[in-house]
Parts: sequence; structure tokens; C-alpha cells
Amino acid sequence: MDIDAPLVARLVAARFPRWAGLPVARLASSGTENAMFRLGTDKVVRLPRHPGAVESVAHEQRWLPRLGPLLGVAAPVPLGLGGPGEGFAWPWSVYAWLDGHNPVAGAVERPERLAADLGAFVAGLRAVDAADGPPNPRGVPLAERDAPTRDAIAALAGRIDTDAVTALWGQALEVAGRAGPPVWAHGDLSPGNVLVADGRLAGVIDFGTAGVGDPAVDLIVAWNLLPASARGTFREAVGADDDEWARGRGWALSISLIQLPYYWRTNPPLAANSRHVIGEILAETGSR
Repeated sequence: MDIDAPLVARLVAARFPRWAGLPVARLASSGTENAMFRLGTDKVVRLPRHPGAVESVAHEQRWLPRLGPLLGVAAPVPLGLGGPGEGFAWPWSVYAWLDGHNPVAGAVERPERLAADLGAFVAGLRAVDAADGPPNPRGVPLAERDAPTRDAIAALAGRIDTDAVTALWGQALEVAGRAGPPVWAHGDLSPGNVLVADGRLAGVIDFGTAGVGDPAVDLIVAWNLLPASARGTFREAVGADDDEWARGRGWALSISLIQLPYYWRTNPPLAANSRHVIGEILAETGSR
């Protein structure tokens, strides 16, 4: 959906008159689910771009006030909930502004420090009481992603080493599942959802998929952002055993394989990161 600054300004003025007149500026992002606009100097407006992203509005409004104070790192703080209007059909949110910038895979400043910070974040999230938490859509067995992953591999024939990634995917499916109880996981620790400042983790955003299940999916940041030299630091901070680490690598591979043909032409930054992840996994496993 086409969302621009004048539309956002009208929505804000109608729902939150006290913020009417504040400058509105679109934020550059490689994200595909939501549009982000800075509101004044200390707020940000987040609006779903398609029907599939609408559910995350209520999800974040409910769970971020509970999770945020327990994470040891900045997370979005909901300031207001907007509704349909001005030709916009869905709910939307206003959050407090978080300082920091998105890191870039292959150009991470102080990677060991960031790896330790990310590991502490993941471990802290896992420690939150999961008794009444919602299911994480990515906290499921890898086997549930077999069909779309293999379809993506077929679509990438001639563009990547499909024999190598097919073998790696098959190995991932053979790894033992989680034996312990379900715990909290973010579900989408991509570079676009990580904020850094001075080489340290400054914040984590987009909790639309946060929920309880197998938390191995949060290990994807080891391949989509961290260099190989810092992965051990991250793994130690999380406390991942061999099976969990293998499942996390399987998640990173599956997500990247599915994203790559879909965003090959439409979202170059996401496609580039997907190619990066596939290359890192092939190198790490000696498959190239």
C-alpha cells in the first residue's frame, strides 16, 4: 500500500491532536511489512503495509509493555494506538524513538562486543516467564518449512549451488528437535531489526513475531549479521548446544533461501543479505 508523509500527518492529527503539526519524515528501510515515519524528534509511527502485517499491531501493543522492561536493552515503547481513517484501513502504532542505526553484515564494528550483547539479549528473552506467552510462528520444527524451502531451492537453479544447499537442508531436517519447554524468542533477528551505537547493541525492534516455542530461530543473527570470528562468542552467551546451533543454522538457511527468489529484483538489500547468509553457511560447513 502507498503510504506517504501527508497521509501519516493527517492520521496523527485526527487521532492524536496534541501531536498535530509535528514534522513527519519517512524512514528508509529494507523492511517489507511496515512503513516507518519519524514524528517530531522523539516518536516514530509504524503502519502495516499489507493485510498480513496487521495482526502484529495488536500483538506488539499487548506484549511489548511486558517484555520491554525485562530485556536489558531498549525495545519499542508503545505511546499510542491509531485506527483506520483518511483512507487508511488498518490500525497503526506510535512508539518512542530509539536511537541507533542498523548494522551491515560484513562491516560490523566491534563484532565480538556486539556478539556478546546479542547473546545476552537472546538469553534474557528466553528467561522471561513463558507460561501464558503466545506461540511463536517460527518456534516450530524445521520440517514444517520443508516444502517452501525446497520450492525456493528449485526456483534458484542456476543462481546458487542448489546441490550443496539441498544437502545442507537435508542435514538440518535430521537434527533432533528441542527437548525442553517452550521459551520466548524474538523470531526475526535480522540486521534491519537490530540497532547499534558505538559498536554496542542499542536496541531491538519489530516484535511482531515474538512468542514462545523452540527459540533456535533467534540464532539466525549469527549468520545474517555476525562474522564467523564472533559466532563462538554469541553461541557461548546464548548457551546453545550442538543440536540447537544446527537448528538455528537450518533456520538461517531456510529463511534466506525463501527470501532470495522472492526479493531478487524487488528488494535488493534483503536479497543481498540472503546471498550473504547462504555463502556464510556454505563456507562454515565446508560446502564450497
